Amino acid sequence: MTTQAGFALRGRNPDVLTCIANLSNDEVFTPPEFANRMLDTLAEAWAADHKGANLWADKKVRFLDPFTKSGVFLREITSRLTKGLAAEIPDLQERVNHVLTKQVFGIGITYLTSLLARRSVYCSKDARGEHSIAKGFASEAGNIWFERLEHTWAGTKCAYCGAPRTIFDRDEGLESHAYAFIHTNDVKTRMSELFGGDMQFDVIIGNPPYQMTGAAGGSSDASIYHLFVEQAQRLDPRYLSMVTPSRWLAGGRGLDDFRASMLGGGHLHNLVDFPASREVFPGVEIKGGICYFLWSKDYRGKGEVTITRDGKATTSTRDLGEFDVFIRDPESVAILHKVLAKKETSITSILSRDTPFGIASNYSEIHERSQHGDVPIYFIQTMKRGVGYVPRRLVSKNADLIDTCKVLVPEAYNGGDAVPHQILGKPQLAPSPSVCTQSYLFLRFDSERGARSAQSYYATRFFRFMVSLRKITQHALHSTYVWVPMQTWNRTWTDEALYAKYGITRKEQAYIESQVRAMNLDRGDDE
Repeated sequence: MTTQAGFALRGRNPDVLTCIANLSNDEVFTPPEFANRMLDTLAEAWAADHKGANLWADKKVRFLDPFTKSGVFLREITSRLTKGLAAEIPDLQERVNHVLTKQVFGIGITYLTSLLARRSVYCSKDARGEHSIAKGFASEAGNIWFERLEHTWAGTKCAYCGAPRTIFDRDEGLESHAYAFIHTNDVKTRMSELFGGDMQFDVIIGNPPYQMTGAAGGSSDASIYHLFVEQAQRLDPRYLSMVTPSRWLAGGRGLDDFRASMLGGGHLHNLVDFPASREVFPGVEIKGGICYFLWSKDYRGKGEVTITRDGKATTSTRDLGEFDVFIRDPESVAILHKVLAKKETSITSILSRDTPFGIASNYSEIHERSQHGDVPIYFIQTMKRGVGYVPRRLVSKNADLIDTCKVLVPEAYNGGDAVPHQILGKPQLAPSPSVCTQSYLFLRFDSERGARSAQSYYATRFFRFMVSLRKITQHALHSTYVWVPMQTWNRTWTDEALYAKYGITRKEQAYIESQVRAMNLDRGDDE
């Protein structure tokens, strides 16, 4: 079969993979156009590192998608290799067999997605079936493996992914979501067990699951995508490219070491960031946006960074390890340098930490009217602010701060992805004595005058711009305020005074004001 084939690897119209619905907000199908953009980035880097060589014309390169869902990455890789190897392997069937049996491998994340991936890649859910474009597989799975695994329970949670036993210790008829790729201490041995022989992959690429339900305790989920990245690195590939939420760039619980390794390691060849996830996954909101990266084992140096907003992309070459978090816009870096050059104390020195008085946001035993021994408590519940009362004796954490004046600052504020953005919710003065729930952090003062001065500072665009450099999701915890400098608390602060103090040029002022909208403290709402 040298001139005609009974199947086509491309040219489907419409492409069924553009029509399927996502499983959930953390197991999202990758659009074919986006997968191809990632493959283009990979191919460009390969050519740059291999004297212009065509990645898709190399019959020895081995690819792995260790968390395949729709099979889109494997399908597009197969299509590119089938075209690229035409000169070296003229017979089409022989060429397709070589690509599918020797070069392209995947691991399904669920039984359903494994069938979908095989259908996308082999044109048959059975790799040995009569409609399969591959010939010579010994099993129906081909090179796209899936078996249901169980979690390894260490008390109430899985030792590998943190899955809570109360949710995922379930019947065999239900998916366990114990992903094979990360449920092992020896991933190289695991790959040999799944695919046979010494499986050295040159390229690992894909879109991993983003979080594990309930793994952070209660109703809170925990990020797990970084576990897949770290496990892939243990396989020692030449290139690694994954789609992940962008929140690891500046935040996320338990991601500090991962962020330091990725940003400071010098191996990031490319970082492509979309602050609004809808530009990648229409109809799916992922706080902080979506990004993909290309990590190269042999690369050392600055990274090429592309930021896309409203379809407009800007590209720059950046030292990604300059700070402990990633700053999206180069214009912001120049302003930050000016502020840090003064070496002033951070406002975090007077800012409380999370859950400042040990009272959770959903605490329900709040009195509407004051009783003997009560103190006022400020809270946010069902998106509304309120003030009630709780017994002073209830407060065991930071009890010495009850009798201080406070500027309460909401711990979370969303407000959408559009710019200019408010960045933070409006502050609220709380006189002495007072406490608050976990919904707030607070700045503490000995006098109301100092608190009002700080409130004026908080309302400036400058203050909220400095916060925005470290705030990538709706949450603004203690560390988010690290780059906000302390001031003297004996005046009303304005942007004009702060611009003059830090030498912010008119161009930089215009940039700040394009990113952060004015905050009117006289209005009663939070807009």
